[in-house]
Amino acid sequence: MPVPAKLQMGSGQLVIDQLFTVAVNGARDARLDSGISRFLDQLSRQTGMPLLKQPADTAKASLVIHCENAGRKIQELSEDEAYTLEVTPTQATLTAPNTLGALHGLQTFLQLIEVTPAGFAVPALTIQDQPRFAWRGLLIDVCRHFLPLDVMRRNLDGMAALKMNVLHWHLSDDEGFRVESRKFPKLHEMGSQGQYYTQAEIREFVSYARDRGIRVVPEFEMPGHSRSIVVGYPDLASQPGTYPPGRVAGDATALDVTQEKTYKFLDKLIEEMAGLFPDAYFHIGGDEVDDKPWNSNPKIQEFIHAHGMKDNRDLQAYFNKRLERMVSKHGKIMMGWDEILHPDLPKNVVVQSWRGQESLAAAAKQGYRGLLSNGYYLDLMWPAARHYAVDPMSGAAAALTPEEAKLILGGEACMWAEYITPETIDSRIWPRLAPIAERFWSPQNVTDPKSMYQRLDEISWRLGWLGLTHESNYLPMLRRLAGAEDVRSLRVLADAVEPTKDYTRSEVFPQPPVQSVSLNRLVDAARPESATARHFAELVGSFVASGYKDSASEAQIRAWLVKWQGNHTNLKPLMERSFLLTEDLPLSEDLVTLSAACLQAIDALAKNQTLPDSWRTEQLAVVERSMKPRANLLIMIAPSIQKMIEAASPPASHP
Repeated sequence: MPVPAKLQMGSGQLVIDQLFTVAVNGARDARLDSGISRFLDQLSRQTGMPLLKQPADTAKASLVIHCENAGRKIQELSEDEAYTLEVTPTQATLTAPNTLGALHGLQTFLQLIEVTPAGFAVPALTIQDQPRFAWRGLLIDVCRHFLPLDVMRRNLDGMAALKMNVLHWHLSDDEGFRVESRKFPKLHEMGSQGQYYTQAEIREFVSYARDRGIRVVPEFEMPGHSRSIVVGYPDLASQPGTYPPGRVAGDATALDVTQEKTYKFLDKLIEEMAGLFPDAYFHIGGDEVDDKPWNSNPKIQEFIHAHGMKDNRDLQAYFNKRLERMVSKHGKIMMGWDEILHPDLPKNVVVQSWRGQESLAAAAKQGYRGLLSNGYYLDLMWPAARHYAVDPMSGAAAALTPEEAKLILGGEACMWAEYITPETIDSRIWPRLAPIAERFWSPQNVTDPKSMYQRLDEISWRLGWLGLTHESNYLPMLRRLAGAEDVRSLRVLADAVEPTKDYTRSEVFPQPPVQSVSLNRLVDAARPESATARHFAELVGSFVASGYKDSASEAQIRAWLVKWQGNHTNLKPLMERSFLLTEDLPLSEDLVTLSAACLQAIDALAKNQTLPDSWRTEQLAVVERSMKPRANLLIMIAPSIQKMIEAASPPASHP
């Protein structure tokens, strides 16, 4: 995962033992050397075998790498990322136009390693692979909740494993300006609550990303989402006054884009920040500008009328045109969210669509390059299959001409940080990012969700070797909730629930300081997608499809139901002892009720009996309640149980 463009299986396998070696017989650079070193470290971790790192003779090496050239000094969007991997029982050969392709091929090799009767081995095969889209990104927001660099680095490692090549780093917003500025020190001194990255840390991180074939694109929000800027520089705001740090509900902030000193400030800031990030692209945000401050400032409204503008949208377009000239002057290509799209916008700007494929296609039709993020918001807690079904070239984009379609560069998943911490972020990104990575890399016809989930289950535990904590943090969080070592009964409940979807979490949006919001409840430990509920749904689907005759599925369904039905007896004392779990008691009680109802339904179906309408009504009320947020959680086995209840008690009008 991602599925390669072409794969042909051979016969036999290449055994991986402690004599495994790597040789290079083409162009090489420091990035390839460090990539090979990481590859051998990872191979050793996966197999548990110590491996030698000495260079090997090409004729005798287990893996021979040939790069035609080393690649660009600064990684570029247009670089060829293709590779060919040939594995025979005696040797593997990895060929690529440059280092980027070789790094991708090494990741594929690591995924192919399996345990066999003969030892660790890679099957004989030939893979010819290249990405479908040149831009395969992940946005991580570090403003709402700050993330230490060790968290960021391990997520880069995960991205590299899935052949993703852009980290979009959201570095300024209302809640924080997260980069040290030597030209305007009040940005990080007053606008970050003390949590920011030094310029030295930024440079080290960008180098770490480049080593893994990942470009880092910074985003600094303007003219909205700018409270962290005006905290220290209030004279740039559209309304006079003092601005405490962090988001304040109902208190909109926007830069005054009619005054020259705003542009002088931004010119110096962009120059400084552009110097920290070598990548050609520079994101200016531009989304969700709350224009109340513009409306209530008479001088701004006078400016609009004096310059022949119709409205605030024209004012933002005026700002974006001036901003683009600055960004271009400092050697960068401007990017922004789709609200920046305007007939006056220069054509070299890249438009990122968070609002849907309509705006993505509209931008392409007007000659703008674009990225799709709508459908890939990981913080919405959607199941992997829903993200997987979204394609940058579907919907309105499917009707683009071939020339217009070339303007779609790819897409980015987004991880907004309102409700994440360094402890939970991995579980919100992984493993659901992997199917999105596949959507951006693999051929468009790779769409089977069943195959995707089979491979995702394996990829998920393999990602743990990289230090990602989406699996390893789960039990420790449950133990904290319970205040006990034995959390088997709590895990039974946690495995059957999911956090609420979309933006329905009931707490008020975090107020300043953001860090005061405790994210230590069951909703924070629960996975965005319950594998238990998914597997249970598959069993119920098979049972229903068999006409309720599949005895193997029935036995497994009954085993789950008996487990859930009896779980509350053990869990209730644990929940009553912990203030963190008392809100979840009704969920545990309903899990018992749902399980009992489903067992009754199966018994009735086995005896060819029909249960009464009154029973159906009573049980479906529990199902409905279970799929409404309580403690910000949903009981995800409820829809499958609903199918069984309805089958055992069809409405009177449909005997």
